[in-house]
This record gives sequence, structure tokens and C-alpha cells, in this order.
Amino acid sequence: MVEKAQFSSHLYHPKYWLLWLGVAVMRLTQFLPMRFQMKLGAAIGTLAKRVIAKRVHTAQRNLQLCFPEMTDAELQALLHENFEQTGKAIFDTINAWWWSDKKVQQHMTIKGQEHIEPLLEKGQGVILFAVHCLPLEMGARIFGQMHPGMGVYRPHNNPVMEYLQVKGRLRSNKALVPKKDVRQMVRSLRAANVIWYTADQDFGRSSATFVPFFAVEEAATITGATALAKLGKAKVVPFLVERNDTDTGYTIEFQAPLDNFPGENEIEDAKRGNQIIEQIINRNKSQYMWLHRRFKTRPNVSDPSLYK
Repeated sequence: MVEKAQFSSHLYHPKYWLLWLGVAVMRLTQFLPMRFQMKLGAAIGTLAKRVIAKRVHTAQRNLQLCFPEMTDAELQALLHENFEQTGKAIFDTINAWWWSDKKVQQHMTIKGQEHIEPLLEKGQGVILFAVHCLPLEMGARIFGQMHPGMGVYRPHNNPVMEYLQVKGRLRSNKALVPKKDVRQMVRSLRAANVIWYTADQDFGRSSATFVPFFAVEEAATITGATALAKLGKAKVVPFLVERNDTDTGYTIEFQAPLDNFPGENEIEDAKRGNQIIEQIINRNKSQYMWLHRRFKTRPNVSDPSLYK
């Protein structure tokens, strides 16, 4: 468990100077009006779409697989908007890491508090069942304004970025737990903490069951939410965050805690989890992280890749 960002003079080594320069520029952009930030972000995303062909192919293929009912024109429009939103997400992260609490509060809306507050008041461990929407960093920052929680994260390979992400994510929350440290997650839930948990990415064959996800009948899906809820004696609350249509603020929303979760069968739980993820994504398709190869693991090793 990480409770504090660890700074070392080694981070000022010359090999990191260019990175620190970029960080300084990013920090300055926090003072730009949010609408201007987002216009700049959309331009960055549009440029990225022209130069990172591999990621474009991945996002396009994900959309084709998930929404076969959409026309080519509709898919291309959604793809373009998604890259604009991806560029905007740079500023979502900057804002989440460096805005003051007061400024966050000026740009946030919280819905569904009636679903989460009774659980917090009675000291219930809670799993916020989230997805990799592009403004997710801001969602965690906003939630911390009302009740500091704990994030599940992947430590960054670059020590400067690791320092920055830990420091930024702990601005209004308690601690971070590496995603492989299941034991600490369980301890945290039993101690009546709130943790974020995402089950919408492909983590490989060893930890997966193959269940439907949108139009893909057999998508590798982790079943960790079942084990965490059971071992941590926790309630599972679907959670979403989105940037509003005018690019002037952020909204987080809590849905009702899931009844009968975990159930008797982890495969049925995974199916139910994917249905919830689909419902959250459908609220704002363009603000989802489609750049991840969601369907890279196939049911059989000999099955052809869906990305060729």
C-alpha cells in the first residue's frame, strides 16, 4: 500500500530533465479556462489520430466489434470524437492532479449520493465498480472531496511519472494499492474503506473467464470483483464519471448497490458485471478508452486475432 509519494534527488538526473520540462508546461495549463483546455485537447487528439496508426486501428476495431449495427459513417464519426476526447483527457488528468480543492468543487456535480452515503455512514466497505472512462482521474479526485478512498493502480515504470501519479492521486484520497496486491485490497475493504475497481480490460488468459461483452460473445473478463466482494464483505456500487457536454465541469454518479452480489456463480457475476459496464459506456461512448486491445485474448490459443 502506498500512502505517500516518495521523492528522491535521483529524480533530478539529467535524463529526466526533458520530462520535468514537460511537467512544468502541463502544470501551467491548469490555469487556462477549462473550455480553452478542452479545445486544445481536441486539437491534440485530432493530431494524434493522424500519427499513431496502430492505436487508431485498435480503437476502430473495438468499435466495429462492439457496435456492428453502426454504419461506417457513424463509426468513423465516433472514432474521431473519441480521439478528440482522448486529447481532452490530458487536461482532465492535469486538473485532477493539480487543481486546488476549491477549484475542483467549483467544477463538480455529484449525483446518486443517496446510494452511497448510508453505506459510508455505517462504515461499510465499498467497491466502486468503475470503467476506464477518459475523465476517471477526476472522478477519483471528486469522490475524495466527500470521502477519501483508496485506488487500485499499476505502478509506473518511469520513476518520475510514478512520483507524479502517486502525488496527484493522493491529493484527496488515502492510499493506492498495486493491482496485484489482492490481500491488501481485502484488508482495506474489511477496514471499511472504499476502493475503485475496474474489470473492463483484458488481463490475459490466466485470470479470465470468457463471457459476452457488447457484440463479442466470448470476451476475456476477470472475475476479481466476486472474490473481493466476498472476502472483503463489501458492497458493490456502480460508479461513473463524465465531463459535461459544454466542457465546463465534471459529474460523478453512484448507482444503487448491487443486490445479491456476489452470487452463487462467478461466471454469472462476470456476465452481470459486463452488462453494467456496457450500460455505463453507453451513457457516453466517446469518453471511453477504446485504445486498449480489449479482445486480444481469445478463448483458444489457436484462435485468430481479432485485430488483424
